[in-house]
Amino acid sequence: MDRGTERDTPPSRGAGSGTAPEPADTGRVPLAVVVVDRLGLVSHWSSGARRLFGVAKDEAIGRHAIDLLPVSGALPDIDDGLPYGEYAPVDGLGPGLGNSLDGGLGYPAAGRARLTVPERSERGIAPAEGSGRDRVDVLWWAYPLVGPGSERLLVLAADAEALHRDDGSRVERIAPGFALHTDFPGAEDLARRLPEILPSMSVGESARIVAQVLELGYPILEFSQNDRVPVTPDWGVARRVERTARRERAARAEAAGRPLPREPDDEGEDLEYVAVRERLEFLNEVSGKIGTSLDLARTIGEVSRAVVPRFTDVAGTYLREQVVAGEGFPDGVPDTRTMWHRVALEHTDEPGRWDDVVPVGEAMPFPAHTPFFQCMTSGEPVLVPRISERMGHAIASQFEKRDIRPLITGRSMLVVPLKARHVVLGFMILLRHPERAEFNDMDRVTGAELAARAGLVLDNARMYTYQESVAETLQDSMLPHIPPRMAGCDIATRYLPGTLLGRIGGDWFDSVKLPGARTALVVGDVMGHGLNSAAMMGQLRTAVQTMAALDLPPAQLLRNLDDLAQRLGETYLATCLYAVYDPIASELHLANAGHIPPVLVRADDGRSELLDLPTGAPIGVGGVPFEAVRVRVAPGDRLVMCTDGLVEMRGEDIGVGLATLCESAAHPAASMDDACDTIIRALNTRGGRKDDVALLLARLNGIEPDDVAEWTFPLAPAQVGRARAVVREQLHGWGLAKLAGPAELMVSEVVTNAVRHSHGRPVTLRLVRGDALLCEVDDDDHEMPTLLSAGPDDEVGRGLRVVSTLAREWGTSRTAAGKSVWFELTLPRR
Repeated sequence: MDRGTERDTPPSRGAGSGTAPEPADTGRVPLAVVVVDRLGLVSHWSSGARRLFGVAKDEAIGRHAIDLLPVSGALPDIDDGLPYGEYAPVDGLGPGLGNSLDGGLGYPAAGRARLTVPERSERGIAPAEGSGRDRVDVLWWAYPLVGPGSERLLVLAADAEALHRDDGSRVERIAPGFALHTDFPGAEDLARRLPEILPSMSVGESARIVAQVLELGYPILEFSQNDRVPVTPDWGVARRVERTARRERAARAEAAGRPLPREPDDEGEDLEYVAVRERLEFLNEVSGKIGTSLDLARTIGEVSRAVVPRFTDVAGTYLREQVVAGEGFPDGVPDTRTMWHRVALEHTDEPGRWDDVVPVGEAMPFPAHTPFFQCMTSGEPVLVPRISERMGHAIASQFEKRDIRPLITGRSMLVVPLKARHVVLGFMILLRHPERAEFNDMDRVTGAELAARAGLVLDNARMYTYQESVAETLQDSMLPHIPPRMAGCDIATRYLPGTLLGRIGGDWFDSVKLPGARTALVVGDVMGHGLNSAAMMGQLRTAVQTMAALDLPPAQLLRNLDDLAQRLGETYLATCLYAVYDPIASELHLANAGHIPPVLVRADDGRSELLDLPTGAPIGVGGVPFEAVRVRVAPGDRLVMCTDGLVEMRGEDIGVGLATLCESAAHPAASMDDACDTIIRALNTRGGRKDDVALLLARLNGIEPDDVAEWTFPLAPAQVGRARAVVREQLHGWGLAKLAGPAELMVSEVVTNAVRHSHGRPVTLRLVRGDALLCEVDDDDHEMPTLLSAGPDDEVGRGLRVVSTLAREWGTSRTAAGKSVWFELTLPRR
């Protein structure tokens, strides 16, 4: 056929095919769309079907499709010269439409039929311009539908007469066919446009049908062996263009004094199309306005503001109290005891009219007789065309001392559930002013789609809030709550998550009280992020605390920690910096396992420096030795330990971050917390940080020699009395006479045990006055003492029970020579 004939064929818009040029809009063929259910009854009848077959929608819905689409049987071949009233399928595409309607279709079929249809004028439908015929040449495509819905057949049909050229000549040969979307790009246009002409279905159902159509084959028109033009569902375009032209002709005729008769059917012919278009535009607009953040409160406000005033005049949003709190809630249908929080209220009334009567934040249950209870228990929208006086009174009865009847009576109401994963999270109450059009069935469908989208967004925000709360709780439980004052030092810490979406990480810090008034300071970083890293961090932190309590040297502790990581799993790697501060000897003992070095700020001149430590390998590498160094410090010096997330920035050398750390750490500050904040601000404002941050800052105050007293006693029972005497004298000298009595009693018990169990070396007694009074007794016996249950006739076993009762804290630890037993007493307030 020649290109002049092709010019009048349906458009290849979106097809990307160069075989068929774009025709004018007036050449587009409206599609008739019919959906048939499993009983063979029509469940959807588009306006295009109304025009093509001459049957109104109200008469078509619920009738047998065979009665409305009089096509049955099949002829073997297609022939453009077929007599009217005869029909045939496309060659090789299976049975005719009649067989399809009988339910025997298991694959797509297409055909061309000459049908005899009722006179349109007999149906009360004004004939289209130039029509009045009762025979139509129909091109049709039929698709079997599968899935959970009741729809079982989709029929697309087009009027072949619309393909006539302007001069009345016929296209030489035209046949409907299919093309797989994988090799025919026009499928993209069908996926975008076809749902718009299935207005009686939900978005999910229409999307399911379109997906099956694309899988079975895109509808096309075949004009020759090589030319295939896609059928696009540009329903209504030709009619709108035609109507515009008729209006122009009518205007010219009226101006000339020869008015044309009005054609009322034309005005309403595209109302379905316009309504569906507006509905989809509204839903797309709402979808763009909600869900812009995972903040639950913000999301609630977005959902309420999205529907006022375009869809409704008043929108009240109610959520379960567990949803508001970001918590989970039990399964099952809500009941009359379920509490619902009013979380948002948007309206177009005068300001303040609703605020006092139905304030935001109020929580209440809803009785079973209300439409709200029906909505939340059924999970389906509830439409009340007008709220009567009786219903207004029933609703107002639950608002004590507040009359809401003037606000609701006479208004149209739509209650839509907010659902996610088949669970009702809440509902929205939508009200329209009495002078506005009532909510109708299409509004019910639109409201349901709106609620479905809003429910998913709210559930995402709820889950994020819940997970964020769980993450914060987990992280808080894993990170220690370090006291601000330890023996001879002050401590401040900070922890910052790497991202807002990942509040759990593997960074940690810790401090452990050691014998001899010493303190262990730890900072570590498990490589990776998330729950796995946090779990590994928890195991390593517990192991460090346990081994630190055994008073293991720093290098040996890291060696044991590395062995533990090997047993936990080969994929675990972590860095760790372990330091022991001795405030009496004014010394730091440090070991490093692949961690960034600490910063030491000198108190005398304010100079800061990175401590030069042997780097070592990360924990988990295995087989690598660790070395420890000792660093002399002075009272007032500050030690800064942090993880690499604080100093590493994407695209920047780590040396820049370390230099900034040294500079900010040396900045004078009024308190330890201010010093931490200064460091965080200096390094966190550069941007680009993606990792967690753990920061520990310790001010090394030291313990003055005058606050330490030490004695050595030979292994003789008489030395116990001498020990009591020197303790009493020392405490009186320090002005702690009130502590002399309990201190003497406990020293007597501990020294007695040491003298009795020692193997030859003298017993050492030391008193340290710091934030508390510390007493330590060392001997050369390696067996650790334990509390015993002493009976009334037992002569031994009461010593440690006396210590446990009188002391604020007490404990034992191993030493290189044996063991140490210590206890603390709280100093009186000065």
